[in-house]
Amino acid sequence: MLQGLYLQSMTEQKFHFSAQPEPHRIRTLQILKQYPDVKKLMGKNPLTIFAILGLVGGMIGISFLVSNSAWWVVLLVAYGIGAFFNHALFVMIHECSHHLLFKNKSLNRLAAIVSNLPHVFPSAISFERYHIKHHSFQGVHELDADLPDFWEARAINNSFLGKALWLFLFPVFQVIRTFRLKEIKPVDEWIIINWIIQIAFNVAIWILFGPKALVFMLASFFFSVGLHPLGARWIQEHYLTLDENQETYSYYGGLNALAFNVGFHNEHHDFPSIPWNKLPELKKGAPRFYDSLKSHQSWTKLFFRFLFDKKISLYSRTVRNERGKVKLTDESKPDAEMVMEKMEG
Repeated sequence: MLQGLYLQSMTEQKFHFSAQPEPHRIRTLQILKQYPDVKKLMGKNPLTIFAILGLVGGMIGISFLVSNSAWWVVLLVAYGIGAFFNHALFVMIHECSHHLLFKNKSLNRLAAIVSNLPHVFPSAISFERYHIKHHSFQGVHELDADLPDFWEARAINNSFLGKALWLFLFPVFQVIRTFRLKEIKPVDEWIIINWIIQIAFNVAIWILFGPKALVFMLASFFFSVGLHPLGARWIQEHYLTLDENQETYSYYGGLNALAFNVGFHNEHHDFPSIPWNKLPELKKGAPRFYDSLKSHQSWTKLFFRFLFDKKISLYSRTVRNERGKVKLTDESKPDAEMVMEKMEG
C-alpha cells in the first residue's frame, strides 16, 4: 500500500496523472453505436505476408550490395534506405502481434519471426506479449512497457543531449523497461524459437556476405526506431505534444505510405482488430470522432521539436493507477479476438 502511495505521489508530481479510464474503450463503443458498419472492416489480411517477404528480401539484397562498400556508405544507406525497410518490418511485426494476417496464431507468430530477421535482435514474440498489455492497460505503469521508467524519465527529462541519447539508444531503454512487468513470462517455447532462428540468420549473413552486411542491418535497426525522423513515431503516439488532455495522437503525413498506415494510432487503439490497409477507411467512416482529435502531419517536424522543445520531456505522458474493469490479459488470445468478444457481449 505504501509503495502504491509512493508511486502515485511520483506520478502526480511528474507525469500527467489521470483518474479517468483510458479513452479508447469508451470511444470504441460510441463509434460502434453511431457507425455500426465499421464492424465490416474487422478481419484478416493474409496478403500482408507478401509485403513481409518483399521487405525482408529487400534488406537481404541491400545488405549484399553494400557488403564491400566503405563504412560511411554502409551507414549512409542504412540511414537513408535501410531504416525505412526496417521500420516497415516493425509495423509488420505489430500486425502479426494482433494476429491480423491469419486465423491460425502459429502462422502469425512465424510471420512475425520472419519480419524480425533484418532487425538482428530477436524481439518479435516478446513484442507481442508486451504490446498486448499496452493495449489493455494503457498508462498503468507496472503493466505498460510503453511508458518510461521513473529513473529513465528523471535522467533524460527535457535536455537536448539527453533526448538525443535516448532516441539513439531507444531499443536498449525498451528492453530495460520490460523488467518491471512482472506478469509476463519472459521465456517460453516461442521466444526460444525466435532466438534460434534469428541467431542462425545472423550467422548466415555474416558468413555469406561478411560483417558489413550485418552491420548494415544493425545500423538500420537502430536508425529505424531512434535518432531518425522515423523515431518521432514513438513520440507521436502517446506523448502529450498538442494537448495534455489527449493521450493518443495519430499521424496523417505522407510517410504512412511507407509505414503501412502505422500513423493511424487512435484508430488502431480503438479497433485493434482492423488491419493496416483498412485504417484510413475507419477514419473516413467515423469522421465525427476522428476529425475532432488533434493530430500530427510531419514526423520530421515532430522529431526536431521533441529534441529542442524544453516543454516536451519523458514526463510528457499520461499515467493512471486504475486498471478499470479489465482483468489481466489472457495471453492465450490475441488482442483483436478479445476486443471482438467484448463488443459482441
